[in-house]
Amino acid sequence: MRLILDTNFIITAEREARRRQPERTDVFFAAHPEDYFYITFTIAGELACGRSASAKEDWEHLCSPYPVIPWSNEISWRYGEIYRQLAKSGNLIGTNDLWIAATALVHGMPIVTQNIREFERVEGLDLLSY
Repeated sequence: MRLILDTNFIITAEREARRRQPERTDVFFAAHPEDYFYITFTIAGELACGRSASAKEDWEHLCSPYPVIPWSNEISWRYGEIYRQLAKSGNLIGTNDLWIAATALVHGMPIVTQNIREFERVEGLDLLSY
């Protein structure tokens, strides 16, 4: 299965690696040995905003284990559909999460996240917690 790792997963994995103690993300990876892990262009951008990736080399190192799913016209259209649907119901989510959700839906990929409450507002989105 192909899975999108949300920003909070990557950040948690980085912290756990610095402590050199297997924790939640290691347990998740061990439970999914046959799966392929990706990040979206939006997640790569969010990671570039962080302190631990303020140098480009550090950001590239943080992103390098995961192929980045690029932007596409279809993702933009799906973003607009999700936005209109959530705005109509008064349940908008964050802009970056909208991009991540649109990417996941277009590619038919679940999102691995701790941000379940936000993402579950998007109809048809498959979510995995870690």
